[in-house]
Amino acid sequence: MPFEEKTTWVSVVVGFLVALAYFAVVLPQLGDTPAADIAYQRPLVLAVIASILLTIVGTIAMAIASAVGAEIREPGSADRIDRTDERDTLISRRGDVVGYYVASVGAVAALIITMLEVDYFWIANTLYLSFAVASLVGGVVKLRAYRRGF
Repeated sequence: MPFEEKTTWVSVVVGFLVALAYFAVVLPQLGDTPAADIAYQRPLVLAVIASILLTIVGTIAMAIASAVGAEIREPGSADRIDRTDERDTLISRRGDVVGYYVASVGAVAALIITMLEVDYFWIANTLYLSFAVASLVGGVVKLRAYRRGF
């Protein structure tokens, strides 16, 4: 499994779990609290910070595990695990482009609800959801390309 594919797995899993945790904390409050009164700011900032930090830590842990595993299987091969080729670049580009399209649709949705003057809660959560979904969709496109080709 190429190094780029492994890092994509880390970012997809982290992005999904952090977004799931965020929405599991914030959305149940809608049942008994008006959207304007929900304190979503701190959980949202923590979700963004957690996504960044967990992706970094997960990638470092994965790189160490890959290097150790490669060295155990074939001594002297650990220095070759991070090489990327043209295929990795094309797969990354394609996944990023699809993710940008999804994020753009989400940004337009946030712009529309902003013009409709809805509560900040809905605007912020629409933006966060669009970025989370864009990241997940882009990652899935990359993983699918690694497994099935273009």
